[in-house]
Amino acid sequence: MGYVQEIGRKAKEASKKVQFFGQSEKNEGLEAVARELRQQMGYLLVENDKDVKNARAAGMKPALIDRLLLTSQRIQAMSEGLEQIAMLEDPVGQMERVKIRPNGLQIGQRRVPLGVVGIIYESRPNVTADAFGLCFKTGNSVILRGGSDAIHSNKAIVKVIRDGLAKEKLPADAVLLLEDTDRAAVTEMMRMKEYIDVLIPRGGAGLIASVVENSTVPVIETGTGNCHIFVDESADLKMAVDIIENAKTQRPGVCNACESIVVHSSIADKAVPLIYERLHQKQVEIRGDERAVAIEAGIVPADEEDWGTEYLDAILSLKIVDTIEEAIEHINKYNTGHSEAIITKDHDNALKFQNEIDAAAVYVNASTRFTDGHEFGFGAEIGISTQKLHARGPMGLEALTTVKYIISGNGQTRP
Repeated sequence: MGYVQEIGRKAKEASKKVQFFGQSEKNEGLEAVARELRQQMGYLLVENDKDVKNARAAGMKPALIDRLLLTSQRIQAMSEGLEQIAMLEDPVGQMERVKIRPNGLQIGQRRVPLGVVGIIYESRPNVTADAFGLCFKTGNSVILRGGSDAIHSNKAIVKVIRDGLAKEKLPADAVLLLEDTDRAAVTEMMRMKEYIDVLIPRGGAGLIASVVENSTVPVIETGTGNCHIFVDESADLKMAVDIIENAKTQRPGVCNACESIVVHSSIADKAVPLIYERLHQKQVEIRGDERAVAIEAGIVPADEEDWGTEYLDAILSLKIVDTIEEAIEHINKYNTGHSEAIITKDHDNALKFQNEIDAAAVYVNASTRFTDGHEFGFGAEIGISTQKLHARGPMGLEALTTVKYIISGNGQTRP
């Protein structure tokens, strides 16, 4: 049995134990790992620094280095995230949709773990802890395969997690890291149907497309984030500029950052210079259509490719439209089904936008940066699903479970 197959076998064996843990065992394990992350913070920072130095030497963009970077505050947040997951209600074992049939049969659905969850992701080593926490809380074991740029960080985090579990005499193989960064190893992982029940890719468009196209294991597709903000004709312009600044510049390298602005033509002469001035102060390049360039000379002419690009950088596109219908059509054509927002005082336009935009999260007068498991009250997230099957939007605990039917009778036979 090869290395990747052995990882799968261990995860499968661990899942047979973890699925039957009660709430107290799972919560004690999460709390033990949270303590261990704090206690071994110095070790984690040293290992992460190796990855950050390698990334800088390779010329990685600053926004992507920020995704890779661990600080004492971020490790503390990882620890607190596990403690928050421990406090959340456990969906496993819950009975739903119980009904009594005319023949007396009682039929209901019970929430159960998926089994072995495989997660393939890039950068962001905090995903390592979040993924473990959500999977463990829902009685799943997890196989992690992070990017090569975060290999030292991920190895260190998984070691610390396993140390914490071992101290509670819980199976360390509930979390396993595929340390082989060769592409052949991840291809093999994508085809281990006998061991892995579901695969969840987290990363750029190329990674997600590769997993969807090559996996024989069922995939929950988490999408890229070409997120838009539409400034409607009735918008409060100060609110609009503040929200756009937050959505674009707080963390430009994340999937819920704003990548495109759409502005109603009736307010474009006022709105575009205000947006440009604020973002120019933050060194953000704006690529706009002909009308936007005519209003503000500092805007770079956009081409067709810009409308569909997730930049993950200090760049965004700007389109001017004449109606809300044109805005919705443009957004639905180029978005990735992630998060879209409208800034408006018009109640009817707000409802129209929320009804007609095809995305996992649709906002009125708020930043797209809130599309996040923690902000939605899930404690953390396993990813943000942009598909329409099983799970959509930030995926918390319930998304990592399935159901089985539980039927009780008193001697019924089918005529």
